[in-house]
Amino acid sequence: MLQRIKKLMADTQVKSTVVNSPDLTLSLCVMLLEIAQADDEFTPDERTHVVRTLQERFSLSETETHELIEEAQGTREESLDLWQFTNKLNQEFDRGQKLLIMEEIWRVIYADGTLDSHEDYLVRKLSNLLNLSHKEMINAKLKVLKEIRS
Repeated sequence: MLQRIKKLMADTQVKSTVVNSPDLTLSLCVMLLEIAQADDEFTPDERTHVVRTLQERFSLSETETHELIEEAQGTREESLDLWQFTNKLNQEFDRGQKLLIMEEIWRVIYADGTLDSHEDYLVRKLSNLLNLSHKEMINAKLKVLKEIRS
């Protein structure tokens, strides 16, 4: 599967964000899983959203998506912090690309219709780790809420 991801990275986009390596794909997946499980509950709606997002953004099959989630889950459980994942994204992505990631994080949060206090804390932490301002984080949130209400 890793070879398939490497092959896809040459021409795969995360919205308008080109992903250049499997490490970046894995980092994005870990962040989505981290936010989805921040409230100690990985709801079916959150899981569906994470799976759909990965399939759409990386053109992965269902099997490849589940393998990526499994790998990311193991990586997430072994990691001591989120810095290693956000650092990879900071090295490769510009501000606009990181804002797209922040929007995706908000979509995962609101997949189950609620914002838990643990999710609120974590999204602020991720925003800081991605070197985004509070205003940028809130604007991403408002954009996603507007999408949801439409």
